[in-house]
Amino acid sequence: MIRCLAVDDEAYASDIIASFINKTPFLELVGTTTNAFEALSMVQDGKIDLVFLDIQMPELTGIQFLKICGDKCKVILTTAYPEYALDGFDLDVVDYLLKPISYERFYKAVQKAQQIIAPAQYEIVNTPNQSNDFIFIKGDTKNKFIKVNYNEILYIEGLKNYVSVYTANQRIVTYQALRELETQLPHPPFYRIHKSYIISIEKIKMIDGNTLYIGDQSIPIGDTYREEFFKIIREKK
Repeated sequence: MIRCLAVDDEAYASDIIASFINKTPFLELVGTTTNAFEALSMVQDGKIDLVFLDIQMPELTGIQFLKICGDKCKVILTTAYPEYALDGFDLDVVDYLLKPISYERFYKAVQKAQQIIAPAQYEIVNTPNQSNDFIFIKGDTKNKFIKVNYNEILYIEGLKNYVSVYTANQRIVTYQALRELETQLPHPPFYRIHKSYIISIEKIKMIDGNTLYIGDQSIPIGDTYREEFFKIIREKK
């Protein structure tokens, strides 16, 4: 997991970045702050791998922040001002995101960061079992694993440190975080559509407003995931 910090003097802007981080499987949100000095302290303490950094901030600008933190972390700049792009790249930023930032553009930037920060992890997240059409899920006893074909999975529900994998014939409960399991699934057909649900887009029977139906089960579409999910749906029309 790549530990992330969102820094912006406008809280709503860092909240948007935080929501993007939370929906991305290989990122972990450590925090958000409007205080550049607080962010600098966290970086210098070695708590952060990747900073999403605004440029125009009072007291300490993003460019000054970059010069001080050096190589202690990687930085993606987030700003409404394109004229600072050259300065940013001269200071070895990963990417330069112009506001308003879409999740699609955000994801492209963090993929670059992932290849730099955690190349081995990048292999796992982006090529999950590409040569196979199944996954082994940890069972309820030591060294017990249940083979489940991807095309059998209807949806997956997370509850704290447990997940339930639903097929047409069974429910498999395993001690595992939903975020961890998400990184092992091919994308598509599996999509996170709620903080507690991953679904197979191939199994959707109907979508009605902010609810989708798989078999007899109704599943809510979370606010954080709604825009990206409906974009995917529109592309498949």
